[in-house]
Amino acid sequence: MRRVLVIGSGGAGKSTFSAKLGLKLGLPVLHLDAYFWSTGWVESDKAEWRQPVGRLTVQDAWIMDGNYGGTLDIRLAACDTVIFLDRPRLLCLWRVVLRRLRFHGRTRPNMSQGCNEQLTWEFIRYVWGYPSTRKPRILTRLSALSDDKQIIVLKTQRQMDVFLMGLK
Repeated sequence: MRRVLVIGSGGAGKSTFSAKLGLKLGLPVLHLDAYFWSTGWVESDKAEWRQPVGRLTVQDAWIMDGNYGGTLDIRLAACDTVIFLDRPRLLCLWRVVLRRLRFHGRTRPNMSQGCNEQLTWEFIRYVWGYPSTRKPRILTRLSALSDDKQIIVLKTQRQMDVFLMGLK
């Protein structure tokens, strides 16, 4: 487990889980949000976004958290392990609301500077629709991966904790 991709809905706990996993494995954690967004929530150009992601994936070892479907093919090809945090929709919604309140007027640690935490209706719709729109596509892509990729699906906080405790 040297190149680990952590994916899941917004609010699933990807960044927190990735940070804990990074400490446990001694691997650097690459939060894609910090690379995609510039100050003031300016998006990277979608056509150019693949290049920096490609450069990140050639590093020897990493834990990479984030979705960004337009680069999932690059990241799936480069990783040896995929951890899919398949958390309940209402929990994810609750957690993005709590995150917004916790970081009100501030930038959270895994985000580009100048991107103060916000919660938009677009993001709420994204989180709400994730189980019915994005999750089936992700599961299809994961099932098509070669056998040399380790696929781990964690659905509960207990499963996440047990997984982390089981690592040496």
